[in-house]
Amino acid sequence: MNDAVIRTDRLTKTFGDFTAVDHLSFEVKQGEIFGFLGANGAGKTTAMRMLCGLSRPTSGKGMVAGYDISGQPEKVKRHIGYMSQKFSLYDDLKVWENIRLFAGIYGMKEREIAVKTDELLRRLGFGSERETLVSRLPLGWKQKLAFSVAIFHEPDIVFLDEPTGGVDPAVRRRFWEMIYQAADREITVFVTTHYMDEAEYCNRVSIMVDGRIEALDTPHNLKETFHSPTMDGVFRQLARKATRNAD
Repeated sequence: MNDAVIRTDRLTKTFGDFTAVDHLSFEVKQGEIFGFLGANGAGKTTAMRMLCGLSRPTSGKGMVAGYDISGQPEKVKRHIGYMSQKFSLYDDLKVWENIRLFAGIYGMKEREIAVKTDELLRRLGFGSERETLVSRLPLGWKQKLAFSVAIFHEPDIVFLDEPTGGVDPAVRRRFWEMIYQAADREITVFVTTHYMDEAEYCNRVSIMVDGRIEALDTPHNLKETFHSPTMDGVFRQLARKATRNAD
């Protein structure tokens, strides 16, 4: 892990008199698995939308994959992947159609898409599911496919917005194996989660409270600092400071 691929300086977003994100300053390194935590209302969703080039900051600066999130949002989008809790797939499209659709959105060429699609289906063991509607896939398979689609174009960074919500622990463990494999390929993983055991899997973790980052360090150091045996204990100590409850 070397250079920072995400860098913010006093990044702020306001809606009228309400400050959703309040002067965030932090860096995320290449190949890092970075946990971005916070209770509902902490501002993490708003912050992630800015980092993805989907929402313009009110003030402050942000660089993602070397591009300014305010002045170059379209270039930011071309160099990132994104997956949400809803898996970011279209249920009424076939497996191969989903892959082709998102690859095209990310700017890949037809020939490259065709070759890489065959490789991906073979690697996932989905060869016989090529023509299957995504709606008919088991939940764990949908999750594997959605993550694979999000990094199909080999982005610098993949943003994962509560990607394991609603799935059982065994499926969650297998999904984290895929995250580690992506990080091994120097893809930076920026992940939000409500599962504190997953926070333990991250290289570093930030915890937001009321629009600000109240803590940022390795899970080990955070547990030592807050005298807690678990990340859940750390999170609860900080979350008690929150005064708002809507994101």
